[in-house]
Amino acid sequence: MNRRTTALTAAVALAASLALTGCSSDGDKPELKVSGAFMPQPVMDMAGGFLTITNGSGAADKLTSVTSPLSDDITIHESKDQKMRQVTSFDIPANGELKLERGGNHIMFMELKEKPKQGDKVSIELHFEKSDPIKVDVPVEAANHNPQQH
Repeated sequence: MNRRTTALTAAVALAASLALTGCSSDGDKPELKVSGAFMPQPVMDMAGGFLTITNGSGAADKLTSVTSPLSDDITIHESKDQKMRQVTSFDIPANGELKLERGGNHIMFMELKEKPKQGDKVSIELHFEKSDPIKVDVPVEAANHNPQQH
């Protein structure tokens, strides 16, 4: 009887730990934070946007779109082999980051409704596959602004 109770207790404990493990890994929501956002002051009716999205969780996500009152035509682009092409999403790895930077992946704002000046802030909203949208006030920097790479 004692051996049976011990086995049953062990089985229940194992089942409970497996259930909790299942919940914590499958139920994890990405924990996204945005930093280093900037937009160089546009010189034409288009602009680029740059930022870093850090994921502090074990669940990956994807950046799927960007919206802003500044433009109705905002796309995300990757740069490979010195060529730019529009993509439908960017992966944000679990416990990793997505860097949108000059010369690399970035946000493109086309047909600007107005030209923001250095010192202004542009309101954008980042949309994700799993996470809730994140609103960011992006500072407008000098047209040649490029933060130092670490």
